[in-house]
Amino acid sequence: MTDTRANPPRFSLTRRRALSAGVAGGIATLALPGILRAQPAPVKLGLIHPVTGALAFSGSQCRKGGQTAIDDINAAGGIKSMGGAKIEPIYGDAQGRAEIASGLVDQMAEAGVSGFTGCFSSTLGLAATQTAAKYNLPFSIDSGITDSLTTRGLKNVFRMFPNASSATNDGLATLEAINKAAGSPAKTVIIVHEDSDFGTGAAKLLNAKLPGIGLTVLSTIPHATPTRDFTNIALRIKAEKPDIVMMSNYQNEYVLLARTLVQQRVDLVAMYSLLGGGFNLKFAKEAPTVAEGMMDFNQWYNPRNPAALAYRKRMEDSGATFTWELLLGYFAVKFLADGWERAGSTDKDKTIAALAASTYSDHFMPYGPTKMVDGQNINAHCVALQMLGGDMKVIWPEQFADAKPVYPRPKA
Repeated sequence: MTDTRANPPRFSLTRRRALSAGVAGGIATLALPGILRAQPAPVKLGLIHPVTGALAFSGSQCRKGGQTAIDDINAAGGIKSMGGAKIEPIYGDAQGRAEIASGLVDQMAEAGVSGFTGCFSSTLGLAATQTAAKYNLPFSIDSGITDSLTTRGLKNVFRMFPNASSATNDGLATLEAINKAAGSPAKTVIIVHEDSDFGTGAAKLLNAKLPGIGLTVLSTIPHATPTRDFTNIALRIKAEKPDIVMMSNYQNEYVLLARTLVQQRVDLVAMYSLLGGGFNLKFAKEAPTVAEGMMDFNQWYNPRNPAALAYRKRMEDSGATFTWELLLGYFAVKFLADGWERAGSTDKDKTIAALAASTYSDHFMPYGPTKMVDGQNINAHCVALQMLGGDMKVIWPEQFADAKPVYPRPKA
């Protein structure tokens, strides 16, 4: 049976368990016919994330954001156009493996889910969305940046958030402006990236576009996830003497690389990442000297919106470290639920049509209503962030900024 406790165990459904759940449900219907007839059927939502393994922190953050959205929707009356139907979460641990993510979709589809969110990693998302397409079940991407998630012609896949191309274009334009405003002290770059779809795709885009803003790429250095020691890479960077190191990797490797560069006294104008997996308040708290002055171009809220600040306070008061994954997990669920609300149904075709025509604006991200083109919200944009005084501050664009950039990076 689906466990609806606040923290249910990891989802692992077999056909036998699914059939058993159906039998148990039939007994309950016979025992309580009056009560169940008065309650609309719950809407089952599959949340697929890596909550064990190398990506566990970020995957768990996405899941927590999604859980919070479900709680908020249900507390506000559920899906009102469906008689107040509550959302019932089904959780799956992808463990950082694409074949597990795909298998979870099969199992959850058999269990009767009406849609999915996930999967934190682009690699996991590519596998899970492809499998969901077999069932024509809507899939709302939370974190997963690679363009190909929405460029494969899958009509069931939607991303409310920016893709890699838009993040790269905006992020490089911002870096160019910041560098020029400071008298162009940076002229050379080394790219360090993890070697899956996320990092490899980012590195390819950076190599193509950095020369266009006057920055020469000296080297491109891939690494595996996980990587436990960056000493050799840091020494190589130190020997090549770049002005900027640009990093595209996940939580643990991002933090370890930054620590190692500082420990090895690598002199840099900036550490500037695009969608840095470890650029978060956990990093700022645990390694304040390393984090101070680092820059990232990433997902974040609009700090001038009181609702955004209230949400952050609420999450921090609950004991959570506030990260962008919480935001993406939260609004991926809200976006999908808005599709069900406007469709008035969990009918697959009606829901997909509602999501494709979405103008969802009940959010506090730094952009306006959604406008979907082939499943991608073309109105979504990242912002430039900098660690200043132990907090993450928006430094670009000006209409959302709550601090001015400090560039070059302060010396440790």
